Amino acid sequence: MGRAESGDGTLIAYRRTSGEGPPVIMVGGAFSTADAEAPLAALLAPRFSVITYDRRGRGGSGDTAPYAVEREIEDIAALLTEAGGSASVYGMSSGAALALEAAAAGLPITQLAVYEPPYDTGAADGAAYTARLDDLLVRGRRDEAVELFLSMVGVSPDVVARMRRATMWRGMTALAHTLAYDNAVMGPGPVPVDRLARITTRVMVVDGGASPPPMRVAARAVAAAVPRGRHRTLTGQVHEVAPHALAPVLAEYFAAAA
Repeated sequence: MGRAESGDGTLIAYRRTSGEGPPVIMVGGAFSTADAEAPLAALLAPRFSVITYDRRGRGGSGDTAPYAVEREIEDIAALLTEAGGSASVYGMSSGAALALEAAAAGLPITQLAVYEPPYDTGAADGAAYTARLDDLLVRGRRDEAVELFLSMVGVSPDVVARMRRATMWRGMTALAHTLAYDNAVMGPGPVPVDRLARITTRVMVVDGGASPPPMRVAARAVAAAVPRGRHRTLTGQVHEVAPHALAPVLAEYFAAAA
């Protein structure tokens, strides 16, 4: 993996899946690392030079305190420099919200695609979740922090119990502190319409036809808020979208203006 130096000196680990086409940077969501994004990157690689990375605090990347969303935007800026100065960007879930914030901040993103940025549409008590998450993390109760997040996003207790017994659980608890980072990216309240209105690049917002209604409502709201936004639904897909279903849509979109 390569290392890009962010604005505050933090080293961000990234991997380039080399293709002959223009660069695409992928921004993962909660618990995601460069390795998690590898299957989708491999499907895009024949037509693009794809950069996946460990967001700060994850995997091979550093983590400089105090955290701020602006630092993660600077991380993307460093990766854009590594990509040659500008690139297309794809963001997934909370990574979609981070990518939107980066575009709103004016980073040289040539075009942006996002999948189901999970903005609050009124169903969750964001303030209570934030307070509880912060308390658990301060006290080092990482397992409970992961459980809290999973229950907040709708995972049933019996599924959480099975996950705790699986090998994946250790990796999730290792990244528990970054749940606070994702929460900060999402911010309190609904879709940040005013900030999204600043985005000048074109944006494709994708959702799954079988995803929960709040996810789909948020996706449509984001597409409507962005001046050059468009919305697309992948029939039968859910929040954990299948790479083989998403890759052709992204490839067509990114290639159209390449």
